[in-house]
Amino acid sequence: MDELTRWAKHSIARGSRSFALASRLFDPETRRRAWLLYAWCRHCDDVIDGQEGGQGRVATDADVTARLAELNQKTLAALAEKKSDISAFGAISVVAYETRMPDAYPLAHLAGYAMDVHERRFHHIEDTLDYCHHVAGVVGEMMAVVMGIAPENRDLLIRAADLGIAFQLTNIARDVFDDAALGRCYLPEDWLADAGIPPGDHVRPEHRGALFGIVRRLLDLADAYYVSAREGARRLPRRSGRAVLSAADIYAAIGDKVRAAGPAAWDHRQGTSIAEKLRFVFGAFLSAHLTTPLPPRPPLWKKGDTPDWTPPAPPSPPPA
Repeated sequence: MDELTRWAKHSIARGSRSFALASRLFDPETRRRAWLLYAWCRHCDDVIDGQEGGQGRVATDADVTARLAELNQKTLAALAEKKSDISAFGAISVVAYETRMPDAYPLAHLAGYAMDVHERRFHHIEDTLDYCHHVAGVVGEMMAVVMGIAPENRDLLIRAADLGIAFQLTNIARDVFDDAALGRCYLPEDWLADAGIPPGDHVRPEHRGALFGIVRRLLDLADAYYVSAREGARRLPRRSGRAVLSAADIYAAIGDKVRAAGPAAWDHRQGTSIAEKLRFVFGAFLSAHLTTPLPPRPPLWKKGDTPDWTPPAPPSPPPA
């Protein structure tokens, strides 16, 4: 194992035990590239939040715009020329070079961080889904390319994006209170209004019941995306499909726990145990591998259904 791969493996071991476990089901070459891709994604997330391995207090300093600009600049440089230095940018450079991954994917992912940096508002569910696509759906597409799916295979790549969207919707449901502590809310404003919850007040105790109703609605939507994604996963190369299905089942179970806990869901962080994770991995081995054509995709939102979001223009300098 080369030094860059060892570094990436350490990154995933710190940042995501669920993905680290699921990645063991990949063939060695796919596993190596998945680790490299994850390491870049993890680094970008940490840089924006001022964390390490997803740990520590999220930074809220004014330098976040500069950090985002530096991420974009270093990623563009890494995509322009193959590098192999022991860093996140060496990792994404190697992945892009080896898989011929389109530059548009990692750049779209960085655009998702810009939505947090510029405090995008989520007026409707389509706005939330657009955010989910950028921060997670496009990661699903990149992972599919890592698994050998051609960028031209849009039908399968859309199903890969569906899985990322399902993951992020589950994250939003689980982390409502953690996000609120950072001044963030990804729940659609019109859903909150329909439930009689004033803006910014969604985590107040008197709104717990209404908030849970909104989150349950969000998890029901996530389930529809999981169903769509599993159809695609069963048509991936056999070992990759098993890894993706196990990851899907592990994450969907987190949503099930939030749903089952009701308004008490945020009294402690919901997650899955090692025994549960292993059960889902075993279950993935029993899933049928399909070679039949993909059935029609359900009428779910997908990228392109919402106009592209652009960050607000910087304020004009004061007159001299």
